[in-house]
Amino acid sequence: MKNLILTTAMLALTAGAALAQDVVRMGTEGAYPPYNFINDAGEVDGFERELGDELCKRAELNCEWVTNAWDSIIPNLQSGNFDVIMAGMSITDERDEVIDFSQNYIPPASSAYLALTADADKGGVIAAQTGTIQAGYVAESGATLLEFATPEETVAAVRNGEADAVFADKDYLVPVAAESGGELVLLADEVSLGGGVGLGLRESDTELKAKFDAAITAMKADGTLNTMITKWFGAEALTF
Repeated sequence: MKNLILTTAMLALTAGAALAQDVVRMGTEGAYPPYNFINDAGEVDGFERELGDELCKRAELNCEWVTNAWDSIIPNLQSGNFDVIMAGMSITDERDEVIDFSQNYIPPASSAYLALTADADKGGVIAAQTGTIQAGYVAESGATLLEFATPEETVAAVRNGEADAVFADKDYLVPVAAESGGELVLLADEVSLGGGVGLGLRESDTELKAKFDAAITAMKADGTLNTMITKWFGAEALTF
């Protein structure tokens, strides 16, 4: 559900569609639990790893996972360094102008504020990960935006007093608050942003998109996608 704000982007010409390859390369950040993270064995893990593997199985695709920094993940998709983005990326009109999206595999959900106290000033200094729709929202809200390259740094900015609060996906912030032992609290206000989370693909890869869409549709229909969402995000998570 993170949303990259693109100011300039050009679609790169790539030699051959993903389906012409033996392996479909799944690009993720590996730093946004529970969507995606690197486990103790050094492997990509999380909700999107489990879901992506199942989608590839249903689509009869041979997939492998690669990691990429968030701020260059769309350009590297366009350049052909991998074939699919599966990295908690929200579907937005702005992104849809430069890449294509599958149907969503997470419903539109909320962004939220995390702070040291429940009365923190949401109009003060707010930390957000650079290049996200949350950062854009903060900038337009009149608050002072403090941007960081990684989500971990945004939370650290609140802990060390650089920022009054961090604004990010609620699904990311809930476990952060729970693991803080009461040090950090979620604020009451939530904001709905984006059109849910989907796979990002090159505009030219229409056959690959169709295969993933069919697999997502099947998982929605048989209930396995909702089961997976609840497993990773809890019983209160939005489902289909």
